Amino acid sequence: MLEPSLQPTDAMILLVPVLPIAIWAALSDLKRMKIPNSSVLAMAAVWPLLGWYVAPTLTVWAWGFALMAIVFVAGFLLYLTGTFGAGDAKFAAAIAGVFVGGNIGEILLIIFVSMIGSFALHRFLRSLPFVRNATPDWESWTKRRYFPFGLALSSIVIFYLLAAIWPQG
Repeated sequence: MLEPSLQPTDAMILLVPVLPIAIWAALSDLKRMKIPNSSVLAMAAVWPLLGWYVAPTLTVWAWGFALMAIVFVAGFLLYLTGTFGAGDAKFAAAIAGVFVGGNIGEILLIIFVSMIGSFALHRFLRSLPFVRNATPDWESWTKRRYFPFGLALSSIVIFYLLAAIWPQG
């Protein structure tokens, strides 16, 4: 079995600020189809403030910033093609530092499951009248062509950290 990139205690330390920020971003995206810049800045502050403590070396911590920059550029290019929203690109870059040094196979699996699961959950909840009646002003229910990707991005980072906390073996 591979050594996890984050120890359970380190993942817990990151999860404490990440969880409420990720929920805030996901709910904002569901309601307004926009991820607020303040939530992006709050999430982007997590890696500089706590990453140095949870990263095994300062080099790994520095690579977290490089990964954030790479994801930002890739997200911006996807935004230019109309594939990705600007808030999604910024939020993806803000969460990227957490994944530095992680097992790429596990990360891709979590991304895949989170994206498909978030899409299916959104479409299922959108079809339920009592959910639509409880949240009538949520734009994501009526914009058929678009999907609130902040929901998937938030679930990716949350499940990644929860997987690191979960007992191994």
